[in-house]
Amino acid sequence: MARSLFLLIVLFASLGVRAEPLVLTSIRPLQLIAAAVQEGIGQPAVLLPPGASAHHYSLRPSDVRQLREAALFYWVGPDLEAFLTQPLAGRSGPSLAVQSLPGLRLRHFGDDDDHEHHDEHGHDHDHRPGSLDAHLWLAPHNARLIAARMAEDLAHLDPAHAARYAANRDAFAARLDALEVRLKTRLGQLTTRPYFVFHDAYGYFEAAFGLQHAGVFSLSGEVQPGARQVAAMRVELERVAPACVFSEPPLRPRLAETLSAGLPVRLAELDALGSRAASYEALLDELAEGLAGCLEAL
Repeated sequence: MARSLFLLIVLFASLGVRAEPLVLTSIRPLQLIAAAVQEGIGQPAVLLPPGASAHHYSLRPSDVRQLREAALFYWVGPDLEAFLTQPLAGRSGPSLAVQSLPGLRLRHFGDDDDHEHHDEHGHDHDHRPGSLDAHLWLAPHNARLIAARMAEDLAHLDPAHAARYAANRDAFAARLDALEVRLKTRLGQLTTRPYFVFHDAYGYFEAAFGLQHAGVFSLSGEVQPGARQVAAMRVELERVAPACVFSEPPLRPRLAETLSAGLPVRLAELDALGSRAASYEALLDELAEGLAGCLEAL
């Protein structure tokens, strides 16, 4: 009797899981936004594992199966995840490149770009002047629009929970409103303190909170810069020091140590993908903390 009851509970639980809309996103920031919309109803999945490049990922058979089976799939778009263009052509379910959403505030590389940009041997992806800056999830305004579209899609797919999706969307927007006020207050005091980045990925966040990096050390992962390029970078660091230099996890470039040796320069990390963030709000909060924690110590 007890065993029969247990099997019945397991059966209903499994049916309930299968009845939930399966939301899959390409990268973790979109998964965090979807999780806010689905809170209390379901848990979205993410395609790329931690540390994987959104520009050059190779899909595994299990990834292709996830793409085929997901009820809804969200990705930034071909300007970020070009590797998805061909696999998505064979997908039968709906997919949304969020970069195409109306109302987004989109930036292009070169917009208000009067800082130093040291480029050696190319980029991991297209950062040419005029090309789209695809790191659009770092703008709270854009995150609100993405959440609103996800709530709309989920309500259409799962009308029984439409009210909950709408309430989650509104609660998410309200949390972002409060977070923006707090971060603007803190970061607004640091706008004149110089910092450099190894990846030109933070333009949306900087525009939202009044910051501007002093330069970008944009380098290919395969080729190390020559002595002349390193010397030019050190000259720029010496000119504005004391300063912060931010790399991205999981590894700090050896060049960071070379450039900062003997200079009043602090090294720190910024994670635009929020690989350790528990929520979208935490992703923004951790970026702010990383910036402020270093800049306040200069």
